[in-house]
Order: sequence, then structure tokens, then C-alpha cells
Amino acid sequence: MTTVDTPTRSAGRIAANWLRKPVLATGVLLLIMYSVGVVRYKGFDDTQVVLNIFIDNAFLLVVAVGMTFVILTGGIDLSVGAVVALTTMITATLLEKGINPALVVLVALAVGGIIGLGMGAIIHFFDIQPFIATLAGMFLARGTCYVISTDSIPITNETWNTIASDKIRIGGFHIGWSVVISAVVVISAAYVLAYTRLGRNIYALGGNQQSAMLMGLPVGRTKIAVYTISGLCSALGGILLTFYTPSGYGLNALGMELDAIAAVVIGGTVLTGGSGFVLGTVLGVGVLGLIQSLITFQGTLSSWWTKIFIGTLLFVFIVLQRTVTRKKTARRTP
Repeated sequence: MTTVDTPTRSAGRIAANWLRKPVLATGVLLLIMYSVGVVRYKGFDDTQVVLNIFIDNAFLLVVAVGMTFVILTGGIDLSVGAVVALTTMITATLLEKGINPALVVLVALAVGGIIGLGMGAIIHFFDIQPFIATLAGMFLARGTCYVISTDSIPITNETWNTIASDKIRIGGFHIGWSVVISAVVVISAAYVLAYTRLGRNIYALGGNQQSAMLMGLPVGRTKIAVYTISGLCSALGGILLTFYTPSGYGLNALGMELDAIAAVVIGGTVLTGGSGFVLGTVLGVGVLGLIQSLITFQGTLSSWWTKIFIGTLLFVFIVLQRTVTRKKTARRTP
């Protein structure tokens, strides 16, 4: 009997293949880097060092999760860093005016979601390349920051700063609420991609948009949804950034869109779409954070070496992706 290939099975196979290959490679790289740090630097094996990587990069992880959804469809979102900055400005401004923190969070998330929704709608209805549409979104969000204020706005709200500084004790170690929130986002995203119709549609759209349309899948609705999710994640990342640096500033998160893309690609998600895994993105962010930690422990290297190492890893993983793709294509060719 012939087995019918459904989007569900295809998505499952994609996740399994990439868990065995590039995602596994990222995990191995992470272990090697950590082992080098343990051997070379005293105190690097402290569990708190690992936890600090996620404390310092919780906002980037949330943004990268949103970017994962977009890249899985074969798109790109250049606006995420600007939306993060805009969120910090909105949050700081509203808190300064005495608005209730819960309402501030809702407003910030709504702004991020609306920007993502607008970009997704433009990409779909006007058939605009994601690069151009999200570039316009980036200029819009970054420009709005300076309309609000050209100066940094400190956050002095007592409730906000209490939540930001609160530490959750785990034995002799600690994490912040930003880590907990980012973990919830990761788990939720993994569930959506693995077990929901939206997740199956995202993989199908990224694999082949024409085939997805012929199967009757809601291509337009899926595109709009992923950019909305990316906008929401960027807004939430901005909120978490204000936990880390209690202020709003138009120059916040400069280049964060590139860091998010780097984390997603290093984590094994293919830039052309259709293949990837949220766990890979977590490992990708871990690699970026571990590079920063290694340079900090070294003490003699400029922080700019972080960019050099990340660029090198990007080249390696892009070549790895291309090699795997060619092998799969060769096997399918009679």
C-alpha cells in the first residue's frame, strides 16, 4: 500500500533530520566551546556562568524565536531590533507618566503585534519582498523612537524595577524572571511548530509555497501570522531588555536583527525556509552567549572579536546547510 505524504509527516521528518544534523552539530560545538572554557579559565565550570548566559541573552532568545518562525517560511524580518528599541521607549515613557505596568505591557505588545501584522499584510497582499517590507518597518520603528525622544528615558517605576531585579533561587544559584519568560516562549513556540496546524502550514510554506497553495493551505494567513508573531516576540524582547537595562533609548538593540538571524542560522534553520527547530535557536543563542563569556574570561580581547567569531561560524553553518541540501537533492535525483 502506498503511503501518502502529508504536511504533518513532512514536518516531522524535517524536524527529525535537522535534529540529527545541523542542530546536533550546534550542540556538539556548544559542548566543545564550554569544555575549552572549563580547561582554560578558572571558575568557568560554575553553573552560574551557564545561567548568566541566558540571563544576559533572554531578550535576544525571545526575538530569535520570533525570527525562527519567519525564516521557516523563507522570509526575513529586519525590523526586530528597531521594534525592540521602540518598545523600550514606549515602556519607559508610559511608566514615567505613571501608567499601570500591566497596561504598559499590553500596549507595548500591541504595538509590536500591529507592526508585524502590517508588514505581513503588505508582504502578502502587495507581493512585496520581505526584505523591503521589513526594512521599511525598521525605519518606521526606529524613526518613531526619536519622535518620542532623542534622549535616554530612565525607568524609575518601583514595581517594574522590583520585578527586574527579583532573583529566583535554585539551590545556590539564581535566575531572573526574564529567563522564566523566555523559557515559556521557547516551550510555547516548540509546541506550536510541532503540534499545531499553524506549525505544519509554516513548514509546508517554507518547503514550497507553490505546493502549499495547490494543497489549499492558507498561505496568506500563515505569512501574516508569522510576522505578527515576530512583532510580538520583538515587543516582548524589548520589555525584557528594560528588565536588563532599565531605560528606553532609540539606539537600543542596534544590529539585534543580525544577531537574531545569526542565532537562528547557527541553530540549523535554513535561510530558504522549510527546515529548522526551536531547540536549534536556543543552542544558537547559547553559542553567541558562550562566545561573549569566553572573551570576557580571556580579558585581553576586544568585544569586537565576538562579531568576528560569529561571522566565521555563520560561514561554516551556511556551508554545512548547503552541503546537506545538495546531498538530499542528489539522492532524490534519478
